Amino acid sequence: MPDGFVIRAATAADADAIDAVVRAAFAGTGFGHQGEADLVRVLEADGDGLVSLVAEADGVIVGHVLFSRMDVEADSAPVSAAGLAPVSVSPAQQGQGVGGKLIRAGLDALREQGAAMSFVLGDEAYYPRFGYSPDLATRFASPFAGPHFMAMMLDSGSPWPLGGRADYAPAFGRLG
Repeated sequence: MPDGFVIRAATAADADAIDAVVRAAFAGTGFGHQGEADLVRVLEADGDGLVSLVAEADGVIVGHVLFSRMDVEADSAPVSAAGLAPVSVSPAQQGQGVGGKLIRAGLDALREQGAAMSFVLGDEAYYPRFGYSPDLATRFASPFAGPHFMAMMLDSGSPWPLGGRADYAPAFGRLG
């Protein structure tokens, strides 16, 4: 990531700037939909955001990542888990490591909060570099199951559960 960038917790005052970054990041990409910005607002309004971070360069927000609560059961027991969605970087800053820095900082924050797992629905060539595994996700029943559904244990030394279910926060169903 280039010098001069700062990763920090998002605040309520950042909402409009985050909205603009998310909309710009997903415009014309073929990934997701313009509803990603609405999803961020609804997750936050519902109180389901667990970790919301921004990347700032010279006082301007150029990236954002949100991890939201999930309802996960593994091996018949509830598990503290979070879903990554979305990660957004302004088009002019893409390809410079900003998104990766945001994801890593978010995963560290989840570990500090005591979360055990994280899930993502995304590019299977990109997210494994952070520890996400499509093989682990196949053990979980989910409406989002498929080749782009991945999971990771936030403590890499933890054993993988044998099976369970994973449901994203209600906003995903309402806006999906």
